[in-house]
Amino acid sequence: MSAERQRRPARRWLLAAALALCAGFALPVAGTAATAVTEPAGDGLALTPPMGFNNWNSTHCDGTFNETMIRDIADIFVSKGLKEAGYTYVNLDDCWALPERAPNGDLVPDPVRFPGGIKALADYVHGKGLKFGIYSSAGTKTCHEAGFPGALGHEQRDANLFASWGVDYLKYDNCNNQGINAVERYTKMRDALRATGRPIVFSICEWGMNKPWEWGKGVGHLWRTTIDINDSWASMLSILKQNMVRADHAGPGHWNDPDMLEVGNGGMTGTEYRTHFSLWSMMAAPLLIGTDLREASQETFDILGNQDVIAVDQDPLGVQGRPIRSANGLHVFVKPLAGGDKAVALFNENDTPARISTTAAELGLPQSSGYRLRDLWAHTDAHTAGTISAMVPAHGTAMYRIGADRHWFQYPPALDAAAEVELSYAGALPVVAPGTPAAYTTTLGNSGGAPVSEVRARLLAPADWSVRATSEAAATVLRGNEQFHTTWEVTPPPGTPPGRYPVSAVFDYVNPRSGTPGTLTHVAEAVVPEVPQTGTRYLSDVLWLRSSNGWGPVEKDTTNGERAAGDGGPITLRGVTYAKGLGTHAQSSVEYFTGGSCAEVRALVGVDDGKNGSVTFEVWADGERVYDSGVLTPADPARTLVADVTGAAAVRLVATDAGNGITNDHADWAELTLTC
Repeated sequence: MSAERQRRPARRWLLAAALALCAGFALPVAGTAATAVTEPAGDGLALTPPMGFNNWNSTHCDGTFNETMIRDIADIFVSKGLKEAGYTYVNLDDCWALPERAPNGDLVPDPVRFPGGIKALADYVHGKGLKFGIYSSAGTKTCHEAGFPGALGHEQRDANLFASWGVDYLKYDNCNNQGINAVERYTKMRDALRATGRPIVFSICEWGMNKPWEWGKGVGHLWRTTIDINDSWASMLSILKQNMVRADHAGPGHWNDPDMLEVGNGGMTGTEYRTHFSLWSMMAAPLLIGTDLREASQETFDILGNQDVIAVDQDPLGVQGRPIRSANGLHVFVKPLAGGDKAVALFNENDTPARISTTAAELGLPQSSGYRLRDLWAHTDAHTAGTISAMVPAHGTAMYRIGADRHWFQYPPALDAAAEVELSYAGALPVVAPGTPAAYTTTLGNSGGAPVSEVRARLLAPADWSVRATSEAAATVLRGNEQFHTTWEVTPPPGTPPGRYPVSAVFDYVNPRSGTPGTLTHVAEAVVPEVPQTGTRYLSDVLWLRSSNGWGPVEKDTTNGERAAGDGGPITLRGVTYAKGLGTHAQSSVEYFTGGSCAEVRALVGVDDGKNGSVTFEVWADGERVYDSGVLTPADPARTLVADVTGAAAVRLVATDAGNGITNDHADWAELTLTC
């Protein structure tokens, strides 16, 4: 049988399916959430990941969520160029309705928040050339504790109401679902939306509980793959890792949704927000702004409005990027683009800078004498002979677009710069103690197929620091695929206050082809620690070098509380309260500078009273674990910890989740002391 004849039954089936839909009949639906539903013909919606705004991450249910805010956001989309950049949807989340339906069964907009009504608000948004979205839940009530009405059992009535208001997008949550099969609930709303005749993008928000990536295509246009995001590095990183393995299930009209953007909400650094935006775009994720743009900084607008990065997210090929290499917290993501180019992201999840490299061959590009390389954050073009390399800052991402180009020689060679201090152990911070010389190395790498000349290296530190080159700081020529290194001795003066200080490698050079001079700068840092004092001190009175925590911040002299700083209670282990110590939550790490002059760490450790978690306590001296408590639970008495840290440059206190997740893992370090 010919291939053409083999295809005909499928065509007849699709025709029959289309006729059934036109006649108002639903296609068969699977009986369990793990089984895929029958897929209807595409409706032409969400052919690229939806872009827009949702208020939840910035307002939750507070009083700032109202029609004035939504109108202002629509205005800002236009005035700040976000509409032009591709942001289309202005969406409401929970709390827009009254807690009770009208006597006729309709949902009622809150007259305090939305005195003009939802239709008038949608009309205003539409008048700006934008689209309007709304929220409901596939349950009897929505997710907010006030208990606003959900759509379960009211699907067609609510869909008709939404359509009459001019709704273009529905986020459909999963709370109070009465245990009814997820595929059944979400398919019923899909059918109700289609029956209205209005094109409405359907966002399945069931948090990945029922593997929607296996059945969501044809039911919704996007589906959440994870629990809710929060405005923290730990949350963003966890969600990234869950979503990045689902690439096979995404494509035009059906997208994995790792939740909305937190960019601009204040819980992460600018570097971390650029990583958030870069990797969501690499994963072809919906880009829904979650900050109140009326209060946004210019940095936030610069991140959200980066059209080079947005073009990767919105690429019409619709392929979700994926990591092709991940090891030791360093990742190389690649995303095929229409026309044959590739987007590549070099991502460093670690707490210290790291060099990450890849090649055109590893990215799957055809062999070429040269490639055009565009830096999507610097907005500059260069050429490479095939190598892409960058010194990526802690929690940072370098992002590029690369493609074979016969005219590669028209662009300058791709250069990368770095300044690195000699570390005391792998993964250490760039610590520079006052009055003590530190060894730095600056590097200029040339990945291009043409040389640069007249290279001169400089290392810039604070004005009162001593900086001295200990090797050649100039080179006549730096050829393609070569590096130029200079070593330096850097000394902060005695008495330099603890803190983080910029140390920058600056390279001046000339492009021989054009005779054009250029300068490339890499801004690194030096961490000046608190110098250890002789004797025994409580570590809660000592400045740490860095800390991370699985839930909220590390607390001093109280237990870990919720997500806000200072919200913990007394440190209490088996009914005994302690005035001094640290309150952490697995997974956590707190690091102190000891400079080789300290001998011992002591503490009483255990799970805080009132919690039912299980944790282990570890002490690391540089790169070596010198204490392990084993698994502790609330049933165990406080354990005496004594750790020998003699000669260590730094000491890390680590609490792990004992391998069973971090729920309730409040790990207390009571009476925690360091003897030097």
